[in-house]
Amino acid sequence: MAFLWIHESPPAWDAGKARVIGAAPDGVFTIDRREGAVLSGDWWRVEDGGETIGYGQMDNNWGDAEVLLAVDPSRQKGGVGTFILDRLEEEASARGINYLYNVVPQSHPDRDGLTRWLQRRGFTASKDDGLLRRSVRR
Repeated sequence: MAFLWIHESPPAWDAGKARVIGAAPDGVFTIDRREGAVLSGDWWRVEDGGETIGYGQMDNNWGDAEVLLAVDPSRQKGGVGTFILDRLEEEASARGINYLYNVVPQSHPDRDGLTRWLQRRGFTASKDDGLLRRSVRR
């Protein structure tokens, strides 16, 4: 596995994001999907053999960071999501961030599956609001 982790500056909605993220049902990602729209937070693109296969996003909020992960559906279950999460944690650690968190919305088509996936990677779920959080390892 020779994935590349590429920081996007400035991050903007483009054809790659439309392909990987755009097919998700409404409400899963709250992102301005207009071509060229500048996106909030820091974004990284994951490439394999020149093909974009995933994205990671981190938005720093008062010492914690909300993270977003998106993997091309054809590449799921191949380690791409774990690669993204590991790189996001490295980025967070380098910035002195204390916690990573993610909110899995009710509208997510596999809310339970994604929640279990994050829990297997050390995230703890709060009650019923979909918030999952874990300490950044140093």
